[in-house]
Amino acid sequence: MAFEVKFELTEADLEYFRDVMHKAQTGAKQLSEQEILANAKKVSVNIKDNVPEFVRERIQKLETFVAMIEDSEWQIPSEERTEVLSALAYFSDPEDLVPDHIPVLGFLDDAIMIELVAEDFKDDFEAFEEFCAYRIREEGRSGDTTITREEWLESKRHELHSRMRSRRSSRSRGSSFRRVF
Repeated sequence: MAFEVKFELTEADLEYFRDVMHKAQTGAKQLSEQEILANAKKVSVNIKDNVPEFVRERIQKLETFVAMIEDSEWQIPSEERTEVLSALAYFSDPEDLVPDHIPVLGFLDDAIMIELVAEDFKDDFEAFEEFCAYRIREEGRSGDTTITREEWLESKRHELHSRMRSRRSSRSRGSSFRRVF
C-alpha cells in the first residue's frame, strides 16, 4: 500500500531553505568546481533503492544540473555556470537538514532543495534538455556537408541561451528562490 504526503512551503519555510543554501554556499567557497561536482555526484550515487519516487525524480534533475556544467558542447554561459555551481554547493555540506542515513526521509531535504533550485533554473534546464535532444536528432541526419557540427551546434546553442535568459528575465519580476545566488 502506498501512502501519499503533500505539503506546502510558506515564504518563511522558503526563507529557511534560502538561509541553509546561503550557509552551504559560504562553506563551499574554498571548494573547486571539480569538488562541488564530485559532491553532487556522490549524492546521486548514494541514493538507495528504497527512497521515495519523489526523491528519485529529483536526483535525476540533480544529475542534469551536473551534466549542464560538464557538457563541453553546451558551453553554459559564465553567469549561469556560476549560479548552477553555487546551487550545487548545497550538496557539499555534510550536515544537511535531515541526515541522509535516516531511512526513507534522509534525502527528503535534498529533494526539496533540488526542486526549489530546479524551479528557479526551469528555463536553463529546459534549454539544456532541448539542446541535448537537438544534438542527438541532428547527429543522425545526413545532408548539407558544408555546415560543420560546431556550426549547427553553435547556432542552436546561441538560440537557446538567448531564449533562456529572456524567459528568466521576464519571470524574475516575482518572488524567487534564486535570490540567494
